[in-house]
Amino acid sequence: MTPMASETNTSTAKVDFDRLGRVALDIRRDVIKMLGICGNGHPGGSLSATDILTVLYFNVMRHDPKNPKWADRDRLVFSKGHGCPALYSALARAGYFSTDMLLTLRKLGSPLQGHPDVRRLAGIDASTGSLGQGLSIAAGMALAARFDKKDYLSWALISDGELNEGQIWEAAAFIAFQKLVNVPTILDYNKYQLGGSCKEMLDMEPVVDKWRAFGWETREIDGHNIREIYDALQWVKAAKAAPRIIIAHTVKGKGVSFMENNNNFHGVAPTKDETQKALKELGESDAEIARILGMIK
Repeated sequence: MTPMASETNTSTAKVDFDRLGRVALDIRRDVIKMLGICGNGHPGGSLSATDILTVLYFNVMRHDPKNPKWADRDRLVFSKGHGCPALYSALARAGYFSTDMLLTLRKLGSPLQGHPDVRRLAGIDASTGSLGQGLSIAAGMALAARFDKKDYLSWALISDGELNEGQIWEAAAFIAFQKLVNVPTILDYNKYQLGGSCKEMLDMEPVVDKWRAFGWETREIDGHNIREIYDALQWVKAAKAAPRIIIAHTVKGKGVSFMENNNNFHGVAPTKDETQKALKELGESDAEIARILGMIK
């Protein structure tokens, strides 16, 4: 077994950043296709998390698509479950299931539901979507690893809107108190949530200072710069004395001009015309665009 693992990429000289960029582009195209055909879902938060998920699954995390329940695999708790189109695409392109299945998103009987379901789809480590709970789930997994004397990591990818939830801070305090350094955490900080901007809904700034006050080490990055993401993920997983969190500054709807920082696309899928426009911006072929448009009612 040769799992996809970070230990095979110990220096940036061995990392194909161009390839990672191409994978991220493919995932963005998948997100638009899935949501365009489905007619509902969450494009904004899917696109903001795309680059982070790409580097995690195609370079950093220890996992094996041929053995999804491998006991020593790294876990990922994708706390912002509504952004699952990007997660589903990453899993499919990593080899967990056929990419053809992606176009069944939210269809009756499809394992690709509107939020991840651990019972129905290979590669999902936690059923998420009830916002604020993911960091607690990751903490439980990390504690289990300690008890079982396992060295896997319990990655947590959380959203900025979730910072409004008290449970996030309860988990943050618990993780720091227990010195659970095996919970590398990433905040997808795109500055928006369902009701509007995070600043106007419930401003949580200074975010970095809050995490530090809870006993965490922090690092801020551009959440769309593949090299910065790679370096930060190597940093966060190397925690020794205290848990670490990456504050990834991202753009909601990243990659599609009319979706970027446009909160109308928080939970609204693109229309047929918008799907066509988005795929053209993302460089999709005319033949593939025509095929996708033919599947949209």
